[in-house]
Amino acid sequence: MNLEDFLNEKNIIDLSFFNFRNAITAAYFADKDLKLLRVNNNFKNFFPVLGNVTNAYFPDVLTQLGVPGEQIDHFVSNIEEKGFVQIPAIHIRINDEDRVYSLLSTRTHDEAFSYLNSIQGQFVDRTTEWKLQKEKEELLNQKARDQQIIEEKSRRLENLATRLAKYLSPQIYRSIFTDTEETREAHARKNLSIFFSDIVKFTDLTDILEPERLAIIINSYLSEMASIALDCGGTIDKFIGDAVFVFFGDPESNGEIEDALNCVEMALRMRERVNELQNYWRKQGVPKEMQIRMGIATGYCTVGNFGSEQRLDYTALGRPVNLAARLEGLADPNAILVDQNTYNLIHDQVSCDHVDQITLKGMARPIQVYRVDDFFSDDHRNKRQQLSKVGKYVQLNVINSSDIRALIKELHQMQKDFEKQINSSEK
Repeated sequence: MNLEDFLNEKNIIDLSFFNFRNAITAAYFADKDLKLLRVNNNFKNFFPVLGNVTNAYFPDVLTQLGVPGEQIDHFVSNIEEKGFVQIPAIHIRINDEDRVYSLLSTRTHDEAFSYLNSIQGQFVDRTTEWKLQKEKEELLNQKARDQQIIEEKSRRLENLATRLAKYLSPQIYRSIFTDTEETREAHARKNLSIFFSDIVKFTDLTDILEPERLAIIINSYLSEMASIALDCGGTIDKFIGDAVFVFFGDPESNGEIEDALNCVEMALRMRERVNELQNYWRKQGVPKEMQIRMGIATGYCTVGNFGSEQRLDYTALGRPVNLAARLEGLADPNAILVDQNTYNLIHDQVSCDHVDQITLKGMARPIQVYRVDDFFSDDHRNKRQQLSKVGKYVQLNVINSSDIRALIKELHQMQKDFEKQINSSEK
């Protein structure tokens, strides 16, 4: 006779289920055929819609709760094949509220009591945890969306800054974007070397050239002049048609002597570069040699932002600005004229010829004017970048000096093309 014959089955099952009666989970006890025998109080509290579920087929209970069919099939198959099942998230709508439970179930085995060979399990309420997880995921998703927006706006700002940089001298661009608002609005009195240049008889070119040709010529000219100005440390104030306005000494200065010397070096290199580009411009339709005239004056100017709330211009104002513009207008083609102040700063290193003493309209005192020849030092002259090369078999004229590395790459490609051509002809 077996032990289970001496004991009451109901009492044994109740005793076995005792620990689950007051559990905070919704616990159940079913026989080996999934017939529901016991549920605890929380099972009834969790699922009031079920009412009295005793003796019901557990998969039918799941169906009544609204558990998806694929999860029910998963439960049945795992219990039958593996003897246990764990479903992390079951979504059940109770009293118009979406709730989430995990379901854990396993088969039990008992050698002494055959009716304890059953299935025990419990629903664990994960609703709060699930809501917190959803909130976390939403926050992460929102963070990702915000990051995308920030990155997109950063790209737009970067593109805008890149485009804006083309309208400003690099020194002014850095000054505007690194200084405080108060600093950017301030004006300063500084000793500057002012440079003006223009193309001789440029108006004649505008009358005879097509707009497209004229644009190519003027853009190539201004591009090369700008590259030289920046390389020499000048601040490009503006282009006025064919005229170029550059100053040295703000926002960065190497001292008034070096600023003046750099300004003169820039003018000499500009003149040399214009001569190098004559063949290119002639092919673009310029009938005569293009010539420029230049004027340089040094003195104290007021520099900063001038204009209105709608439009500001970072520029220099003062007598040296007017004087440099006047000297440029008086200069002969391809000549560089400087005033007395500039001459005093550069004459130890630069060869200059006295031109005349002139009295300009609007200026009380006469002005001593000098014409720049070149630096005395051969070493200084030899350091200049040569962009025109003449050999025994080939002549090279660089028409765009903004990217020398690209030029070298292009020359290498030309070399390969010529070598390929030679190899083909020798076969």
